[in-house]
Amino acid sequence: MTQFQSYMDIALAEARAAGDRGEVPVGAVVVAPDGTIAGRGGNRTREWNDPTAHAEIVAIRQACAQANAGQGAERLVGYDLYVTLEPCPMCAAAISNARIARLYYGAADPKSGGIAQGARIYSHAQCHHRPEVYDGIAARDAEDMLRRFFAERRGG
Repeated sequence: MTQFQSYMDIALAEARAAGDRGEVPVGAVVVAPDGTIAGRGGNRTREWNDPTAHAEIVAIRQACAQANAGQGAERLVGYDLYVTLEPCPMCAAAISNARIARLYYGAADPKSGGIAQGARIYSHAQCHHRPEVYDGIAARDAEDMLRRFFAERRGG
């Protein structure tokens, strides 16, 4: 029996780096079946002028590019994804399309979430792959970071 190891601390570091860049502080890490980090990233929508550059997408693209010893892959079967905020519907669909095995996320997102809130992507019959989902991992840390970020933007 292998012992569970969380990579959420690395996702939180990616979120802090995103916040330092002026992006909404969300971070993600893709972990290969052997436990190595295959991809990581934070939000880069403003920096790259790309509305799809959410942390999850950035990390998945990186993992796909380096999969199979650098040969690349379109799917990440058996990989895990750690993200600090509940994925939006776009990211939930990308996670499904990538065939991520397990999704671990921190803070719930009542406004834009796509897993337990809102669209609930994985509950639809059209969803071809449903990862195992574990929520609330370091949720307080992720929530506090987001709360501070938006409070600073509002001037208080």
